[in-house]
Parts: sequence; C-alpha cells; structure tokens
Amino acid sequence: MFTMIVSAQDGASVTKSVEKKTESTQYLNSSKKLGFTAKDSLFQVNIGFRVQSRAGYGKTEGESGTVEGEIRRMRLKLDGFVYNPKFGYKVELGFSARDMAVSGNNGNVILDGVLFYKPTKNWVIGFGQTKLPGNNQRVISSGSLEFTDRTINNSKFNIDRDFGLFLDYSKEDANHFSYALKGAITKGEGRNYTKNLNDGISLTGKVELFPLGAFTKNGSHFEGDLLREKTPKLMLSGAFSQNNNAGRSQGQLGNDLFETRTLQSVFFDAMFKYNGWTAMAAYMSRDTDNAITVNPLDITKKQAVFVGHGVDTQLSYVFPSKYSLAGRYSTQKVGSDIETISPNVDEYAISLSRYILDHKLKVQTEFSYEKEKFYTGNTSGNWYARVQVEIGI
Repeated sequence: MFTMIVSAQDGASVTKSVEKKTESTQYLNSSKKLGFTAKDSLFQVNIGFRVQSRAGYGKTEGESGTVEGEIRRMRLKLDGFVYNPKFGYKVELGFSARDMAVSGNNGNVILDGVLFYKPTKNWVIGFGQTKLPGNNQRVISSGSLEFTDRTINNSKFNIDRDFGLFLDYSKEDANHFSYALKGAITKGEGRNYTKNLNDGISLTGKVELFPLGAFTKNGSHFEGDLLREKTPKLMLSGAFSQNNNAGRSQGQLGNDLFETRTLQSVFFDAMFKYNGWTAMAAYMSRDTDNAITVNPLDITKKQAVFVGHGVDTQLSYVFPSKYSLAGRYSTQKVGSDIETISPNVDEYAISLSRYILDHKLKVQTEFSYEKEKFYTGNTSGNWYARVQVEIGI
C-alpha cells in the first residue's frame, strides 16, 4: 500500500549535524537519499526520479508488425516529513504520455499525494491518494520488476490507486514470524476522478504473513533476490476489496459504465526468496451481479465490467554477476457474462536482465507470446520483443 520513509537522521542527529555548518548554510544532504533538511529540523524533502526507456517489436498473427519506441514511464518522487518524522508525506508525479492520459475529464499527472501520521513504530495512518493494498505486483513499483511490465492479469484485475483513508499495522522481525495488516476506505473511482460521482465507497483489507521472518530490506516489495537472502524467506498474503456502486468497468480503472455495479475483488500472493532464487505465484479475480450495463438511451450500446480470474507464476535466478534470468506464465479466464466479447488469454514470457545498480540502473530484455482463445473457438497469437533501460535515484 504505502511505505513511510524517514531517510535522513532523526531530529536530534540532524540538529547536531546542522550546528556544525555555518550560519549561511540552510540545508544538508541526507545520508541515504538526495535531499535536504531545514536548519531548524522542522521539515525534510527527499528527491527521486526514474525514467524507463523502451524499444520493441510486436506482431499479431495475420497482421503487420509494429515498432515500439517510447519513454514508458517518467516519474518524479518527493517524500519526507513536516514538523517531526511522525508527520510524513509522499508525492509522485508522472510525465510520460501514458502517465498523463486523461481520466475522469482530468489530467492524470498526480499518482501519489498522501500524508502520513506514524503514532508508533508499528502504526501508519495515511490520508490522500496512493496505491491500494491489493495484489503484490501492483504494490511493487514498476521500476522494481524483473520484466519490462506487469502481467496480463495485473492489467485487468488490479485495484490501482484511490483517494481516501489508509491504515497499516506491521510487526517485523528478520528472524521470527512477522505480519502486516492493511486497510483502506476510499471513494472507489480511482485516481484524479471527478466525473459521475456517487455515494458508493470502496473497502479494502489485506493480510501479509512472513512465516520465516521479514525479508531483508523490505525485499517483498521488489522482484528478484538481488540481496541473495542467506536464509529462506516466504511471504503469503490475501486481500479482499468491495467497491460499492462502482462507475467504471474495472472499479478504479476502465471505461465508464452505463449503470453502477458493486464489485468484489480477491487476491492471493506468495513470494519465496533464497540465495538468488525467487519464486512467485498470484491469483486475482473480480465478480459482480450482471456484468453487462446498457445505455438506456440506446440499447445497442453496452459496457461490461471485466469479470473473471487469473493466475500468474514466475521463477527467476540472479547470478552473483548481477545478470538475471526469469520466466513467467500467466493464464486469464473471463467470466461467463463476458465470454462472448472478451477472450481467454495465456501468456508465456522470458526475461534477461543486467542489474548495474540493482533496480536503479538496469537493462532488461523480454520476449513474450500471448495466445487469445475466443468464444467461437478461434485463436490468435501476439508476439512481443522488448529492450528497456531503467535509470533512477
């Protein structure tokens, strides 16, 4: 869902360091991020950015191929605290063409804008817009993936970002059983959405279990065992979200529906890491009563909720040289309400990556094949080959 980061020193040590500066020096760099802290230690700003540059080739069977070349993502991140480290914030803005796609009659530049209050070391309370505690791959940053993008199931079933109240209670221990409980009460229409508002709200809850102890450096929030866990680590999680009176085909995402629907989404995830190996599996589903909505002014126009379920499996190994080889298989089954308008899909993918500075500077290659199976019995295949470079701080 979210992570509150206090990346410099605590208030006392910051004050002590600042006293060593001259009176004309207003700021100091933090020890872990590029940023500054006010001389009176009443606020801190940490600055980060990342850029994904992608080139590729895609071909659908029976059609001409297409060449891809774009800045897939360009993000600016700010985080820190105001007054004292208990009052934190996170801001993330997107500037690529995809990031700025219009949603709900608004530009989509704002990804995260959330304030945090951390009353104890275990509790974090957030208010604003940020990621919901849904499937684990969606919670993981797109810059921390082993492939050039997320799975076909994440694309259709994830619950993305929303505006509201977020709660997080975690108890972590590297050597003993650990857990985290996460919840959110949000408006349900997704980020930056002000069109066709109603009184429905979305309720989301998630449980994360770490039977073998917490991952090193929050390792469940990035793919690949870059830290080469010295002992086996396992995460098991489950989440449920009910979006009441949703107005969009995928809840927080998708096209506008002609009638609202109440959507139920279920997520299960597992992640295992040990000595360079990572194995992951995920299940996602969405359901509703009567997925098809009809335009009352023109019954020939319809818009459907995307219902169904999907399973993702992924296995990778990071060599000591920081080369990584990964394989992924995903299968997606649509619900009976929409089987005549949306195909079932299987995806096979392999990836070879070179991590120069972990996920901050890396080169990734991916080759994937999607097989679509239509209700009529026809099939279609889509091939993709991509090269992607990620750089960030």
